[in-house]
Amino acid sequence: MSRNIILGLLSLILLTSSGDIQKLKTRQKFALGTTDFLLNGQPFQIISGELHPARIPVEYWRHRIRMAKAMGCNTISIYVFWNHHETEEGVFDFSTGNRNLAEFIRLVKEEEMWMILRPGPYVCAEWELGGVPPYLLRIPDISLRSLHPAYMAAAERYMKKLAEVIKPWLVTNGGPILMLQIENEYGSFGNDKNYLQRLKEIWIENGIDVPFFTADGPTTQMLEAGTLPGCAVGLDSGSKPEHFELAEKINPGVPVFSSETYPGWLTHWGEDWARPDTSELYREIKFLMDNKKSFNLYVLHGGTNFGFTAGANSGGKGYQPDVTSYDYDAPVDEQGRPTPKYMALRKIIGSYLPKGKKLPEIPEPVPSFEIPVIGLNVFTSIWDNLPQPVVSEKPLSFEELKQDYGYVLYRTELSDYKKGTLSADGLHDFATVFLDGEFAGILDRREGVSSLELPESKSPNPVLEIFVEGMGRINYGKNMIDRKGIIGDVTIDGKVVSNWKMYGFPMDNRFIYNLRSTGKNLTKKGLFFKASFFITETADTYFELSNFTKGFVWINGHNLGRYWNIGPQKRLYCPASWMRTGQNEILIFDMIQTRPGVTFGFKTME
Repeated sequence: MSRNIILGLLSLILLTSSGDIQKLKTRQKFALGTTDFLLNGQPFQIISGELHPARIPVEYWRHRIRMAKAMGCNTISIYVFWNHHETEEGVFDFSTGNRNLAEFIRLVKEEEMWMILRPGPYVCAEWELGGVPPYLLRIPDISLRSLHPAYMAAAERYMKKLAEVIKPWLVTNGGPILMLQIENEYGSFGNDKNYLQRLKEIWIENGIDVPFFTADGPTTQMLEAGTLPGCAVGLDSGSKPEHFELAEKINPGVPVFSSETYPGWLTHWGEDWARPDTSELYREIKFLMDNKKSFNLYVLHGGTNFGFTAGANSGGKGYQPDVTSYDYDAPVDEQGRPTPKYMALRKIIGSYLPKGKKLPEIPEPVPSFEIPVIGLNVFTSIWDNLPQPVVSEKPLSFEELKQDYGYVLYRTELSDYKKGTLSADGLHDFATVFLDGEFAGILDRREGVSSLELPESKSPNPVLEIFVEGMGRINYGKNMIDRKGIIGDVTIDGKVVSNWKMYGFPMDNRFIYNLRSTGKNLTKKGLFFKASFFITETADTYFELSNFTKGFVWINGHNLGRYWNIGPQKRLYCPASWMRTGQNEILIFDMIQTRPGVTFGFKTME
């Protein structure tokens, strides 16, 4: 064989390998037709299930993706929570734990699924401040979801960082990401098309070359305010022919799909668990499948609002904080198990498969177990762990104190005081009140309780203490500028109280690690309870909190989230990966309770 032939064969092999790689990167083409989504030039029905990586332990990402696939989904939709990835101004994390977004996308591709990306910068999602970083609320005149220079500078910085992460995973580069959403349900908030257009331009300037879409409620007002020419129209939700007809009329020439079809619903503290009617859901899915309409189930699996991530709503009922569980009555429950709703949807969607095709087997459930009684003891108190105070004539908000989450103690000495009515109309959100160390009562924004009668004092200068919990920031609507702490004046019988000392308790990892017990102040409300427990194997469990009142739970330093005896949630989910074989530690902070309680581990939420 001549040298030229050998070289030619080698070149052919190299070209073939290179061509295969290039083919792998470019073989799929996704586009917006005038009525259909087009994959490689052919109409493509998106059957999507929503998952949120931030709400799911990273160890279970693949399991949840496979659960979606086994139910008949061909696509995974995800929200990206800006404040989950930029926890401090200018400091981004896209690589550790469940912030490793590229790893989640890689798993979606590996499982041969497509992806819809919903990156905000605002997302709602019953997530703290709708995903917007709370450091922006430190700016006195900030306007969110607008062209306000400070907001847009921060949003553009985030979008640029995120674009670097997602670019290799776009369908145009051989990845699974088909489309990207511009903002979220903007039509129910504002009508500044220049703002929406600017967000789209920023993505394009940063190399995002996949189709875009918007998502809004199926009303004329919302669609006129929230859609953009050339962007697909998502409907939250699209459940009737007239919804699609309206969207096609308002923004013609692009596909319309149901970007949020609701198999469940959210729950606030103090409510019954949301349990929507399933017959209506099945009717909607059948309508969408019969008419080959693309749709996204919001949510297929909700997960958990670990730590301080649960948001809140504000409407006719006032302030409504969300529970820790984001089970959402979804087809896949909080612990990752299929529900009867899952089995019904799998049967409906599976009935539309081509002859001879079958859905994948349902993945084996993640193991869960019970833990026998754990008796906790008083460990320490906030009063024994006071940080250095900030002094101010007036109360300062969490944001003014540069604290995002947790609690703040407001302390002052009163002069010329005998007794009176304490008022704090700007109390955000829940507080215990003390006079000369004695518990005087509770203030609760949720219940509209902003005043109480203080007891009589014989002290010449009694000490007033207001220990405030900042709960979830409002994530939807016009009241998102939801600063925490005491927002405004505190008065006694109408007289303004001044000269405050403020002690911050962020309850972050550093603060919890540095807690010290002195053996003092162990009867005053604001206590930490602690215990060790031994297990021979790890599995998921739900810790029972019905023997406690209001606070947070940590397992081996991991914050499981908020509990509150008003319900409906009485148990907090703990993934197996947060426990260890052998000795484990549970720490509970309770604002109100002073007696030790017990807890158990259960296999299920209820």
